[in-house]
Amino acid sequence: MAKIVIIGAGSGFGSRLSIDILSREPLRDSTIALCDIAPDSLNAVTRYIQRAIDAHKLPAKLLAGTERKELLPGADFVITSVSVGGAAYWGFPYSAEIHIPQKYGVDQSVGDTVGPGGIFRFLRTGPVQLEFCKDIERYCPNAFLINYTNPMCMLTWLHSVGSSVRNVGLCHSVQGTTHELARYLNVPPEEMDVWVAGINHQSWFLRLRRKGPGQGQDLYPALREAARNPEVCKKDGIRFEMFKHLGYFVTESSTHNSEYVPYFRRTKELRDKFGVRGDRVVPEKGGQREWMKQTGGDGMQAPAPELKRSHEYASGIIEAGVADVPMRFNGNVMNTGLISNLPQGCCVEVPCLADRQGVHPCYVGALPTSCAAINRTNISVQELAVEAVLKKDREAAFHAVALDPLTAACCTLDQIRAMFDEMWEAERSKGLLKWFER
Repeated sequence: MAKIVIIGAGSGFGSRLSIDILSREPLRDSTIALCDIAPDSLNAVTRYIQRAIDAHKLPAKLLAGTERKELLPGADFVITSVSVGGAAYWGFPYSAEIHIPQKYGVDQSVGDTVGPGGIFRFLRTGPVQLEFCKDIERYCPNAFLINYTNPMCMLTWLHSVGSSVRNVGLCHSVQGTTHELARYLNVPPEEMDVWVAGINHQSWFLRLRRKGPGQGQDLYPALREAARNPEVCKKDGIRFEMFKHLGYFVTESSTHNSEYVPYFRRTKELRDKFGVRGDRVVPEKGGQREWMKQTGGDGMQAPAPELKRSHEYASGIIEAGVADVPMRFNGNVMNTGLISNLPQGCCVEVPCLADRQGVHPCYVGALPTSCAAINRTNISVQELAVEAVLKKDREAAFHAVALDPLTAACCTLDQIRAMFDEMWEAERSKGLLKWFER
């Protein structure tokens, strides 16, 4: 019987991951402890999951509360999916992280992982996540931490060097992109055989083959052929443009990918050419982002939630730990020689195996040189941001923003300094950067 604590359970992840857990036979007697500082959201998710337990007559036990210290003792797994300081994708501080850079010509598509927005999200989130880790060390030191919060690489790096907690960072861009490639290639998703590695949101499909009928068939020639079809390319213009010039397909959507590199968002003409939106207006109030509808969080009123499993990895990792049912997935872990031409000790996304003994990252070797070089431009930013939080160093945070590829392509250093100062003051004045004033 496992105890699983979900911190940030009021998010769409809280409901979806709970249903995933309950859908797995070896986990149906688990204790699921839901934690969120927003009582209304917490209560809605709690009622939803309790309806699932009752409707399917499951032996699972459900706990809920706003104080994580009351729920953590005895936990085997802790899942985090939190937004610090306000809603994740509307209102303040997210609006400041999008709108202030826009004034300086830095137009971000999402701004939660890289760029000025991603860095400031980390500056306000990282210290809170360190507090989570301290509590895990105190109340459940053997628990395994599974993080879904962005920015993924920076937070995984921080968890790993700032605490003793065993951890892995999870995303759905690898499995999501695999399904998209299956559609482009007209191949059943279950017949895709992929080997993907790099960094989160910028991993590379190093192997793209078909299993089953035509086992071992290299699918890259068919993808190159599909790339000649304008109707296919316009669905995913930036990733096909990168594939055309770099030779490997990259994870994460074209819209999001456009902010990781300096090629696509510098001007309105470029944004129009590649079909990515610009001049975003962040609403003061909002609802779920479109992708969150895949997590089950939009079905709170369902009378009897179906035990239908999503493509998220967390429940499979938990089942592997509880029942020793091995699984393979892509996870974010520290680079202990796994990717030989990325810096030792950075955060990488690589194939991993999970079993009762934990998570075991797989050796990848060297990435194609150009792919590794693009990854390194983002890794340098992540390294400086982590240093800023660990050392409470405002200047390191500025350097992280100054080295961001898109920001550097759009602004002078003086402009970056002015933008950084304005963003810092906006969030400092609301108490979101107290960590740096201690």
